[in-house]
Amino acid sequence: MKILNIVGARPNFMKIAPIMEAMKASAKITPVLLHTGQHYDSNMNDVFFDQLGIPRPDIELGVGSGGQAWQIAETLRKFDPVLEKESPDVVLVVGDVNATVACSLAASYKKIPVIHVEAGLRSFDRSMPEEINRMVTDRLSEVLFITETSARANLLNEGVPEDKIQFVGNVMVDTLLKHRENAAQTSRILDRLQLPSKQYAVMTLHRPSNVDDKEVFSGILKALNQIAGGLKIVFAVHPRTRGRIEEFGLEESVKSLILLEPQPYLDMVHLMSQATMVLTDSGGIQEETSVLGVPCLTVRENTERPVTIEQGTNTLVGTSPEIIVREAEQIIQTGGKQGRCPELWDGRAAERIVRFLEQWQPR
Repeated sequence: MKILNIVGARPNFMKIAPIMEAMKASAKITPVLLHTGQHYDSNMNDVFFDQLGIPRPDIELGVGSGGQAWQIAETLRKFDPVLEKESPDVVLVVGDVNATVACSLAASYKKIPVIHVEAGLRSFDRSMPEEINRMVTDRLSEVLFITETSARANLLNEGVPEDKIQFVGNVMVDTLLKHRENAAQTSRILDRLQLPSKQYAVMTLHRPSNVDDKEVFSGILKALNQIAGGLKIVFAVHPRTRGRIEEFGLEESVKSLILLEPQPYLDMVHLMSQATMVLTDSGGIQEETSVLGVPCLTVRENTERPVTIEQGTNTLVGTSPEIIVREAEQIIQTGGKQGRCPELWDGRAAERIVRFLEQWQPR
């Protein structure tokens, strides 16, 4: 079975790495890797492929950055001829980026079955572009691999037949567990930043609802400055976020923070693992901190990953500066929420995916 595997942006790399490894070990699957280039930074891409042991993409579309509709349209335009040429039996997509929904649409138009890894997650907030991407991709998919039990309930409530849903665990956790020890042994990021273990916080922020609204963004930075009075904060600044800092004239508001460019995977894992806490609006980081046992404050009004709150180390704090500061101080004083790894987050999700696909017959 020839499976065309899609990545589009850096969060996809951590999800596809263990899947590609497991597929290459299978005698029944011929995997092909396609990178749409939805987000493309040559240095960061090369580092991720090297560190995670991902084979170089067989096909690169070079779509580039742009608005939501433009990016999806451009991906459709460039991906359609690839489907004609490659004639895959299946298209496999991961996560919720624009490349995921665009390639799912293109495959569906050609009646090629779609498999969605990380299906069924819902924030129930349609103002998030990712929520639309998740819903459309799930509707088009023949097999839906889920990471947590809430995803099953969401899909069943939307009328998805139960036999399409497979609970396999979390492939992102496969990658984290495989590389955590290597990160601890090889990363020198704490030495470079002269940071003692467990005496700093890490921050990431990139969602439009947080950084595109000056009032909201200013409030979050106000909270960070207050926290930084007693605990150093390392802020890994997404390109979108850096642009908004300059556009809104907020340079003074970040002077008390340690600003970094987006970091290679191993450095980021080590940085988070040794932090007192992580503040973020990233879905993946909510999962990673739960596995690492590090308290996480999610700066959003909702999350599509409720298991990280119910079982993990995550707390949803919204964007109120007062609540962010209060919850951060609580972690500093008490050590924060003690969680546990959710069910099947054991490093073997990709194995379960490939084992299922070896027996599955596309319709």
